[in-house]
Amino acid sequence: MCGRFTQAYTWRELVDLYGLTQPAMNLQPRYNIAPTATIDALIPRDSDQLELWPMRWGLIPSWWKQSRKELPSTFNARAETVTGRPSFRDAFRERRCIIPASGYYEWKPMPGGKQPYYISARDGSILPFAGLWDEWHDPESGEQIRSCTIIVTDANALTRPIHDRMPVILYGAQQTAWLASAAAAIELLKPAPDDILQLWPVSRRVNWSGNEGDAKLIEAIH
Repeated sequence: MCGRFTQAYTWRELVDLYGLTQPAMNLQPRYNIAPTATIDALIPRDSDQLELWPMRWGLIPSWWKQSRKELPSTFNARAETVTGRPSFRDAFRERRCIIPASGYYEWKPMPGGKQPYYISARDGSILPFAGLWDEWHDPESGEQIRSCTIIVTDANALTRPIHDRMPVILYGAQQTAWLASAAAAIELLKPAPDDILQLWPVSRRVNWSGNEGDAKLIEAIH
């Protein structure tokens, strides 16, 4: 699973990487994003142009008739079942997105309790997570809510000692293929190569939400 991650890039980095032409957004570094928070997601618009949209992390299907409180956990979608599970199958077919990340956390069981690790790109670049999005009308408030989920798959050899799952990470032309067609997207639901990531143990302060602005959360401990 992926239950906490970071988005600590700049607007200029996104523009350089994705050619964004929309008005600039004032992005603040976030080092401890938890489910139901608002996160950045990239979706395709007209003529292959990408746009960055704020979305709720935890997908709410457009057909959902109950309240948000009654929604089951949807912040991750399993690669093995994403095309068949009712919560995700329509979004996989029609509304795939990219969720840019700077890194993510996983917890390793230890004798003294679970130890968090921070996992990021070895070259310091943005990690593009494969995601799905949808738009839902809240019957209670009347609000239109855009929401998304991160797809997870089996861990690779590097991260498996920490946790048995990892986000689906897209690179280069894989990102275009992911957005282009559902048939091509299915082939990309695989673990990332071992040599593109790095990891280290971090403070257990990441266990508590509410400290998104604390850059020291991703510092290695010894």
